[in-house]
Formats: sequence, structure tokens, C-alpha cells
Amino acid sequence: MQDERTGESTGASPGALGNIRVAPSSSRMVANYLADIEQLLDEQRWEAAMREALDVPRIAVALSDPQLTSCADRLKEWCDQWIHPAEPDRNASGADYERISATVLARSPRDETATVPSLALKRLRLRRHARTPPRGFSSGLKTNFAPEGNNAIETCTILVEAARRWYAHSAVHDRTVQANLARLAVLR
Repeated sequence: MQDERTGESTGASPGALGNIRVAPSSSRMVANYLADIEQLLDEQRWEAAMREALDVPRIAVALSDPQLTSCADRLKEWCDQWIHPAEPDRNASGADYERISATVLARSPRDETATVPSLALKRLRLRRHARTPPRGFSSGLKTNFAPEGNNAIETCTILVEAARRWYAHSAVHDRTVQANLARLAVLR
């Protein structure tokens, strides 16, 4: 069975009403932020794409907290839960998910204090004004780049996919995340 709004397969037969997947609503702010990362990859702006992508887990953790804070423990939990192959048995790319999680964690504050990732949240908030999202990254173009480009493509793609899974499977139904997105949308 296919979801009419998203075009995605729900994996359920028409008669199995209990198994029908509910299509998540979307956050233009989050969707545009992730599309911007893909656009930076498309433009081969590796450093900027990496900076934005490595902030994605901190943003997700902060959005899940009523005070918009992020700490190392919660960041590690988010990485452990969401940074993994979408289909572990079909992971033909051999991506090093543990390396990417370690890179994200290395950028977080070492102390136990929860902090607000203000700059990352500000960049996310600015995406609420975007009218037309960029066309995104064409993954078919990722073969002939220097190691820096290939690393950026792999890292950013994994983090964007993790963020999309997190939003679709958790954040869309999380009242705290939705309230924080609404708060960010009205801040000036």
C-alpha cells in the first residue's frame, strides 16, 4: 500500500489497518536546513556542509529538551539511536557510522553541563523564511572527488539521513520538539 501524500510505501496491506504507517507532518525549518546541507554538497562546499551537518545532532538533542539545551550524554544517546544504516543488512557502502558518531561527540563540550547550541539553533531558525527549498544533493555525482569531498559527502549524507529518520519516527510526535520548533519560528 502506498501513502498518497508522500508516495512512500507503508508496508501494509489495505486490510491491515493496525499496521498502516501514519505519514509524518514536516517542519519546513528542519527540511530546509537539511536541504541546505545537500545543496552545499552539490556546490562542493565541503567545509560549510560539514559544519552544518555536524550540528544536526546537537540541534536534535536541543529541540528535544524544554530548555533547548544539549549535553554530551544526551548527544551520545541520540547518536547511538539514530546514526546507523537505514537497512543494516543492505549496507553496501561500508560507511563508518561509529567514526561519524565519534566525530560528532568530539565536537561537543566535554563537561557534563547542558548548554544551548545558540548558533546552530539560530541557523536552523533562519531557514523558516525559505520559500523554495534547494533541489538537494545528487548522490550520483559522488564518485570523483578528493578524499575531503568523499568524506564530507559520506558524513553529511549519514547525518542528514539520521536527522530525517529522527524527525519522521520520533520528533514529529514529540510535543517538546514541536513546541520548540514553534518557539524558534516566532523568535526574532
